[in-house]
Parts: sequence; structure tokens; C-alpha cells
Amino acid sequence: MFGPRVSAVALSCVVISHSLRRSGRGTPSRDARRISFAAVAAIVVAVMVAACGSTTSPAGSPAGTGGAVVPTNAGPAPSAGPTGPGAPGAPSPNPSPTATAAPTATPAPTPVLVVSPLTGRLVKPSLAARHPIVVMVDDHWDARPQSGFTEASIVWQAPAEGGIPRYMMIFGEGNPTSVGPVRSARLYFVQWASEWNAVYVHAGGSPQAKAILASKGQGQLVYNADEFRWGGGRYLWRTTDRFAPHNVYTDGTHLRALAKVLGAKPIDATPVWHFADAAPLEERPAGAKMSFAYQYNKIAYKYHRATNTWRRYVGGSLQRDRANKKVVAPENVVIMKVRFGPLGSGQKGRLEAANIGSGPAVFATNGKITKGTWRKRSQSGPT
Repeated sequence: MFGPRVSAVALSCVVISHSLRRSGRGTPSRDARRISFAAVAAIVVAVMVAACGSTTSPAGSPAGTGGAVVPTNAGPAPSAGPTGPGAPGAPSPNPSPTATAAPTATPAPTPVLVVSPLTGRLVKPSLAARHPIVVMVDDHWDARPQSGFTEASIVWQAPAEGGIPRYMMIFGEGNPTSVGPVRSARLYFVQWASEWNAVYVHAGGSPQAKAILASKGQGQLVYNADEFRWGGGRYLWRTTDRFAPHNVYTDGTHLRALAKVLGAKPIDATPVWHFADAAPLEERPAGAKMSFAYQYNKIAYKYHRATNTWRRYVGGSLQRDRANKKVVAPENVVIMKVRFGPLGSGQKGRLEAANIGSGPAVFATNGKITKGTWRKRSQSGPT
């Protein structure tokens, strides 16, 4: 699934995880008998339809031609009148006709497009080189509906604590008009964000997350963009239509400005994954669906054959982006099975995750659901 680029369709990921407590010696304790299901979800919201391997004509040449066609004009025809030598306006015995060259037509330049490293679709080079920006987003019921899904390139979802999950939206070429509510960081989310050396936007976090952001948040793993420092209306703000802590918001313009302030530079836009063309309509099966549950939340995906997307349902209702009312419908969904366990006393129910390693996965794309394996070899290595 991963490797050099081929051609373009979106990627997305949902992770189902076991909650498993570990003893001090690294083996399951008696609490391991109480297994509950949670989910880590990554959704590539952007739709990818163009082939990365498609050819274009050279810049300055119309597609399908070897170059510009320059029309010619032989000049006006001789006027009618008396004929013969010496007649007014008669041509000389040995005329030397001349042609008047017409102006050279300037062809429209062929747009130069490259592959987006996050979504695989063809975009302008400036968009492909944008530094990825990650935003942690609340999934408490008081935070719904959230904003930003349909402009994100990838969205992860995983448990945070108390059975309530959290989203991590990754923005590349998208330009969201609103993102939020912004919430706090967790160590495993930082490790997923570090795969892109992303600007990591959050509002506080667990002690483990804050520790790694303090030591490696100046570009070593990610760029630490904490609302506690960069909020107050400069790059993030609190709205009055929701109550705290579910009211911190931002948007694409302010996120890009913040990335610049933090020193996040354009990236090498070489994709790390394979991308493939969407299957033609006649090859897409109908009726596929899947679901899983957090402690307080049931997620379902239903395949929509005409659009080749997986429509997302939360608690039985079709999910929509609050910012633009569009349906949340990724083109691909990946469900990863990951072990989660409590960090221990005094951690407010926070979790740790065995997200570095490998495990079972389910891949849903082109209307088909296939079993496979996920793998992440190091803290900042790609999943």
C-alpha cells in the first residue's frame, strides 16, 4: 500500500483498538479480561480522482499538438482595373510578391500540476509544498457538529479518555473557513503528527504530550502551536455560541500565518504512499457498510456507489461539516486495531497506545472491504 507514487485516489484511516491494561512487567494484568473497544480513525476527506501518471503537453504548447499553429496570410488580392504594361496599377513584368506575416498566436500555458503527498490528487506545486498543519478537534457531544472535516486531507480518530474520542485533522491543500473546537494533545497523536513533521495545533494536553512538545516541538518532531500561547484572538479564539472548553476555533488563513511564525517551511512534496485511480462505476459493488463503537459513540460508514465515498454516521445521524454543511464522506477508510491501556492513577483516565509496531487492519476503498496489516516502525516513521 505504501511506496513510490503511482496515481491518485484518497486515503483514510479508522482504528479500532482494544483497551488493555499492562502490568509492570509488560504482561497483561488481571484487568486484561475486561476488554472494551475504542477506535482510532483516520479519514482522508479530500477526493482524489486524477491519475498521477497522466501526461501533459510541454508548457506553451496546446494539448495534442506538437507546438503552436501560426496562421499565415498571403496579403490582399490585386485590385480590378486596366490591364497591360504601363497600365495604372499594373504589375511589373517580373513581380516579386510578398506575404504579410500574421501576429503569432500565444498559446495558453499548460498548468503545471504535481501530486499532493497527503491525498494523491493533482494540485499546484505551491499547494503540494504546503507544510502540513494538524489540529486536534473535540469529539464530546457538546462539541458536535465540528468544523473542518471536508477541507482536511486526512483525519484520524482515537480515544482520549472517559470513552470519548478525539479527532486529529491534517490540512494540506485545503482552505477551511472554520476548524474546531480545538482540544488538547495526546502523546500518540503527536507521534502520528510527527510522520509529517506537522505544525501541531492544540489547547493544552496530557503531561506526556506536553513533555515531548517541550523537548521536540521546535521542528524536531512537530512544531508546537499551543492555544495557551498563540490564542487570545491572534491565531485561535473563543466563540460565544458555545461554552468552554468546546469553543476554541481557528481557520485556514490563521493556521497558515501561524505556521509561518513558527518557522515551518515548504516541504519536499514527494508522496510516501501509493495512490491509485478510482474504480469505474461499473466495477464498484453496492451495499457495503461497516460500524464500530466507542463507549459513548457509535460510528458507521455506508458506501455511496455513485460518488465512490463512504458516508459517515455518528450516533445514527449522517455527519456534516458545521462550516459548510457538506456530508463527511471520505473516499477511503482504514480501520486499525491498536491496544490502548490506562496510564495509571492521577492521569484523569488518560490512555497510552501501542501505536508503534503493527497490527490487523481493514481497508475500505472502491466499495470493497479488505483485511490487511498496519505498521509503524518508529515514533516519526510513516504509518
